[in-house]
Amino acid sequence: MLAVLYLVLLPSRFAAVEATPHSASPIFAIGDLHGDHSAFLAIVRAAGLVDNSGSWIGGNAVLVQTGDVPDRGPDSLLIVRDLMRLQREAEAAGGRVVTLIGNHEAMNVTGDLRYVDPGEYAAFRDSRSEDRRNRFYRQHRDRIESATREHHPDLTDMEVRQRWIQQTPLGQLELLDAWGPEGEIGEWLAGNPAVALVGGVLFVHGGISDAYAALPVDEINERAAAAIAARDASPDAIINDPDGPLWYRGYFMRDEQGERVVIDPGEAELEVERVLAAYGARRIVVGHTPSLDGIRVLLGGKLIAIDTGISAHYGGARSYLELRGDDVEAHIVEGGEE
Repeated sequence: MLAVLYLVLLPSRFAAVEATPHSASPIFAIGDLHGDHSAFLAIVRAAGLVDNSGSWIGGNAVLVQTGDVPDRGPDSLLIVRDLMRLQREAEAAGGRVVTLIGNHEAMNVTGDLRYVDPGEYAAFRDSRSEDRRNRFYRQHRDRIESATREHHPDLTDMEVRQRWIQQTPLGQLELLDAWGPEGEIGEWLAGNPAVALVGGVLFVHGGISDAYAALPVDEINERAAAAIAARDASPDAIINDPDGPLWYRGYFMRDEQGERVVIDPGEAELEVERVLAAYGARRIVVGHTPSLDGIRVLLGGKLIAIDTGISAHYGGARSYLELRGDDVEAHIVEGGEE
C-alpha cells in the first residue's frame, strides 16, 4: 500500500536509451547479482577487470551485467555505485560497462518491494529517517487511512498508523525515492538499455520472444524507458509482460494449463534462430532463469544462460562469461579467486 501511494506522488522523468553499438573488444558478462557485493567484487577481480582497490584495469574490454542487481541480498546499493563508477573509468580507458535492466530493477521502480532485503532499507537509513516517515504519514494520513480501511474497515486511527509503521521500515521511503526518476539510482537507470547488441552478440535479461522479435533494439529500449518513466505497473507494460525482454523464460520453460513446465532448450531452437536472424546476431546471452551449477552454453553456442545463482541467497556458482571473437569460455570463481 505504501509503495502504491508513494508512487502516485512522484513525478516521472526517464530519458530514452540507445542500443549499444558493436564492439571488437573482448566481452565479459555477469548474470544476476541480487545484492551480493562481495561476489561481484570477486568476479570482476578474477576476470582481470579491476584491481584490488576495485578500479578498472580492463582496458578496452566490455563488461555486460545482464540485470537483477537488486533484491534478495543486502548490498545492491554498493554494487550500483561500483557499476556507476566503473562505467566512467572504463570509458576513460577505451572500454565500456553496459548494465541492463532486469525485472527486479523494474520491480523496484514500480514499487514492488516483495523481495527487498532488510539490509537494503538499512543502507538508505540515516538520522532523519524517522522524522521523514512521520512527516510522510502526517501529510498523507487521509489517503493511508482510506486505503487501509478498504481491507481492514474496523481498525482505529491509531491501529492504522501502527500497521503502516510496521509495514514501512526506516529507509524504505528513501529507497523508493532513490529508485524514482530523479533519484540517485533512477537517474542512472534511465541510461540503461533493456537489450544490447555488442560485437554481434545480443544481451537481454530474460529473453526475446517471437512477440517482440519484430521490434528494433532501439524501439524495445525506448518502450522500456517510457514504461519506467511512467512507473507503469500494468501487467501488459513491456517491463512487466511475461513475454517481454525482462521476464521471458520461453527458452527454458513453457506454460501448460497454467503450470510452468521445464523444457529442453532444443525445443526453443527455432525461436532462438528467428531472434538471432531478426537482429543479425550470432548468439544471445540471457540471465533471469537460474542454473546453480554454472553457465550453460546451449544450441551450439547460439544461446548462453549466465544466471548461476551468484548471490549467497541462492548459493550458486560465482561465474562470468568471456567472449573473444568466436571463442566462448565460461568461468567459475571459487573463494574469491578463479
